[in-house]
Amino acid sequence: MEIYEAIGQDALIGILSHIFFIAITFYALQAFMLEKLFKKNKVFQIQLIYILVSITIGSAVSNFFLQISNWSGKLPYLF
Repeated sequence: MEIYEAIGQDALIGILSHIFFIAITFYALQAFMLEKLFKKNKVFQIQLIYILVSITIGSAVSNFFLQISNWSGKLPYLF
C-alpha cells in the first residue's frame, strides 16, 4: 500500500506545483500591457492569451522545479 500512497503524493505535489506556478505566472503577466498589441474591443482574446501564456510558462517552470527535486532525490545513489 506504500507505493500507492507515494504515487498519490507525487500526483498531488505535481498538481499543486502546476497550479501555483500558473497562478504566479498569471500574476506576473499582469505587469505587461498586452492590450496595446491587440486590436481594440478584443477583451476576450486578450484574456485568453493571458491564460494560455500563463499555462505554458507556469507548466514549464513547474516541470523544471519538479525535475530538479526528483533528480536531487536520486543523487545519493551516485555515491
